[in-house]
Amino acid sequence: MSELATLLQGAPAEMMMKVDTLLPWQQSYWHDFQHALANGRLPHALLLAGASGLGKQALAAAMGAHLLCERRDTLAAEQISCGQCHSCMMRKAGSHPDLLVVAPAEQAKLIRIDAVRAVNDFMAQTAQQGGYRVIMLSGADAMTVGAANALLKTLEEPGERTLFVLTSDLPSRVLPTILSRCQRWTLAHPPYQACAAWLTAQLDDADEAQFWWRIADGAPLRAVRCGRGDWRQLRQKMIELFDALVRGAEPAAEAARLDKQPLLDVLDIGIAWLEDLIRLGLSGDERGVRNVDVLPLYRQAVKNGRVRDWYRLLDYAHEQRRLLMAGSNPNPMLVLESWLIRWAALLRS
Repeated sequence: MSELATLLQGAPAEMMMKVDTLLPWQQSYWHDFQHALANGRLPHALLLAGASGLGKQALAAAMGAHLLCERRDTLAAEQISCGQCHSCMMRKAGSHPDLLVVAPAEQAKLIRIDAVRAVNDFMAQTAQQGGYRVIMLSGADAMTVGAANALLKTLEEPGERTLFVLTSDLPSRVLPTILSRCQRWTLAHPPYQACAAWLTAQLDDADEAQFWWRIADGAPLRAVRCGRGDWRQLRQKMIELFDALVRGAEPAAEAARLDKQPLLDVLDIGIAWLEDLIRLGLSGDERGVRNVDVLPLYRQAVKNGRVRDWYRLLDYAHEQRRLLMAGSNPNPMLVLESWLIRWAALLRS
């Protein structure tokens, strides 16, 4: 898997192995990290918070790789690691004894207490390479209450030369006692100029780069994912589907067109459209619309529907998304049919 593919999939263990270059819009955060390290002010626990697609896991991996590198004192300012010392080679092989990566289980989408017990066992050992110990915990908001409580004592007394780097898309869902033990860095959406060259290189076209950046609400990694492959095809299929609903197609039949598609992606696309509709319905200003290619559908929807109805539909989508992220397994076809029936009623009202 390439470094870009690892970034887009958000696989923290693979990212820790493959991290090589700093994302261009993260330089200010990197400078802050280096300054804290050089002045002995690096906290024992960092929480990197911010929207999905900003590169939180990539920044966490860069920090960990830098701390584990045996030659970090000789590196250039923007260099993450030497990539050649024994420690770097172990990290790249996924076998560094002083590095632990924790992430939600793929099926459950939760971090359970067993994973945190592994962290506590790891912390009971001394650093085998004589340097830092790094614990990268991806998706801190996915910890169960039991897991979060089990982590508290370790966060309180981590020992010397230890860094926890937690990441979270939704820090409001992280247990307050965990938040209080971490120094919080909130990653902002970068201005387009800060990521334009990088996005253009990934999407091979400057106009495409700006189009997908806008659709992704300014999150660069999400913009690349949106502009490539399966996600782009799914979005086009949904545009065709909603156009069919406007023309009177049956929601149940249209739902079958999305069979086998990732329900989370379907909901995310629909949520973005609903947010556009609400903005448009409240202001009447089309300049605030992110999905500009869907404007013909929006105009029809705004003419027929009411803003409070769009809010209800948005609440429904967010609730289904929350259930999915909490490890629930709703029947995808039933969710889709129910959702599209509600959409159709509003589009034709």
